[in-house]
Amino acid sequence: MKIIIVDDHPLVREGLALYLNMEEDIEVIGVCANVSEALSMLKSEKPDLALIDLKLGKECGLDIVKSAREWECSSKFIILTSSTSYEDFLMTVKCNVDGYILKEALPEELLYAIRLVSCGRRYYDPKLMEYKLHYNENNFYEQLTPREREVLYEIGRGLSNQQIAKKLFITESTVKKHVGQIFAKLGLKDRTQAALYANNIEPKHIN
Repeated sequence: MKIIIVDDHPLVREGLALYLNMEEDIEVIGVCANVSEALSMLKSEKPDLALIDLKLGKECGLDIVKSAREWECSSKFIILTSSTSYEDFLMTVKCNVDGYILKEALPEELLYAIRLVSCGRRYYDPKLMEYKLHYNENNFYEQLTPREREVLYEIGRGLSNQQIAKKLFITESTVKKHVGQIFAKLGLKDRTQAALYANNIEPKHIN
């Protein structure tokens, strides 16, 4: 697996490169410090994965992801950052990154994230996922309509759109519309996240 590292701190990028190159299945083929260098390296080296710091001095690492997506870059992207801000996390999710991991993570967690993403799956730091659920519960749940709350509850019970439609006496297309609204309002990406969210809501919210 060929990887490039993008970080504006020399010690961080060189330290990461040294550590990752110790793994037999990983080769760090380049390191860079800013957006332009990263984009140039993505085009010339075509790495399998780019490990990118969210804040590159006055630049944003997500600009690399956005630009690369425009020309259909095949590389996968993991954001490695010290930021525990929910807003930063949500911003990266909206950019469709493949992973988000905190710099405070253990080395083996980073390796696990890299290998998971290389297999086509996504990895979000567990600490941020817990924060995401807590943040959503306290700030966004009240935005849902009564019907959307009912649909969310049934998703949590594992029901399909067809089953929810039958139970709530509405059409399946209406259920799909409600599901879309739930995802948008709560910042969720799929039914798995919605089910996790529904099952983590305090009982008082269900009624």
